[in-house]
Amino acid sequence: MAARKPTGGNTLPQQGKVRNDIAAFVRKVGRLARPNAAEDGRLLFAMDATMSRQPSWDLAVSLQAEMFEAIPRDAALQVQLLYFRGLGECRASKWVLDAKALARLMSGIACQGGNTQIGKVFAHARDEHKRRRINAVVFVGDAIEENVDALAARAGELGLMGLPLFLFQEGHDTRVEAAFREFARLSKGAYARFDTSAPRQLAELLRAVAAYASGGRPQLKLQASDAAKALLTQIEGR
Repeated sequence: MAARKPTGGNTLPQQGKVRNDIAAFVRKVGRLARPNAAEDGRLLFAMDATMSRQPSWDLAVSLQAEMFEAIPRDAALQVQLLYFRGLGECRASKWVLDAKALARLMSGIACQGGNTQIGKVFAHARDEHKRRRINAVVFVGDAIEENVDALAARAGELGLMGLPLFLFQEGHDTRVEAAFREFARLSKGAYARFDTSAPRQLAELLRAVAAYASGGRPQLKLQASDAAKALLTQIEGR
């Protein structure tokens, strides 16, 4: 199916009708590039928004602002939200620099039943990275309903492009864990599991990746959390 491109932001091939209120909001939160935008770190924040993820989505909404707090004062971090849900809906916002704008965008999205679309996440990351470098991709999810070998090939492609995947798993599905760990290895990124009953866990993971996206390994090393140390150990071992 041909890609649909509403004026509000980037969009991926999808089926069904896209909510007009979300499309309108994406237009409003788009930010003009800063004069030094080429020097800003860029982080793609991708989330599974299928029905099982609503508690985790609500948690991420409440914690996402902490990503911006982890970067140096003389730096900036551009974040793009990408989510999938429902019958083929997979959408990306414009790049934003404002934590409040990102929170408003996330809070306006409700999770819907549907299958995973991780392949679209990896494809979008590849295409965006070709246009302008992305420093890191975060993916938060709890399931895989796609061909793992095909996804692994795409993760390897991202690794060859210098784009690491940071995969955060909710739950204890061993098949998902094995796949996420392989995607992280192939892309030269990192894997971690989090528990919604321990919100600080996810907060520390998001802060650690934001630090990496804004300043690379040196900035990540300045983070004192156990999550940052664990991610750094994986990255340096690639």
